Amino acid sequence: MALRNIVKYGDEVLEKKAREVTSFDDKLAQLIDDMIETLHHADGAGLAANQVGVLKRVCIIDVGDGVIELINPEIIYKRGRQETVEGCLSFPGEYGITRRPRVVKVKAQNRNGETFILKAEDLKAKAICHEVDHLDGILFKQYVIRDVKESDLEG
Repeated sequence: MALRNIVKYGDEVLEKKAREVTSFDDKLAQLIDDMIETLHHADGAGLAANQVGVLKRVCIIDVGDGVIELINPEIIYKRGRQETVEGCLSFPGEYGITRRPRVVKVKAQNRNGETFILKAEDLKAKAICHEVDHLDGILFKQYVIRDVKESDLEG
């Protein structure tokens, strides 16, 4: 495993749509393992492949209950609404209140190419929406309804 550099806002790769994964091989497994190490080192909740400069439809989520690997994810169901603070590893120090679904179902594949459906709520649902958006070149700032200062998050 290796740490990868997290691409910051301004790099055009963040606004490009990622390509579908068709090869479930050692190269994909290495990318996922590197992304997991990078996410944990950065203390984030999720990471999309284009955030490490790779235009493949791969993202990972870890909101404290273990890593979820999503390859070729597609949100197939949304319900409810939550307005919460959101940030992004590609926008260090920037936060905002966003409006996201409270419940989602995502259809995806695992690193072996097996398809599954996952239902997620609250923080996990927000993280899934955020990372799937990244894969479509959509940045969280498009969902911000009110900016939040980093100092307001402390204490």
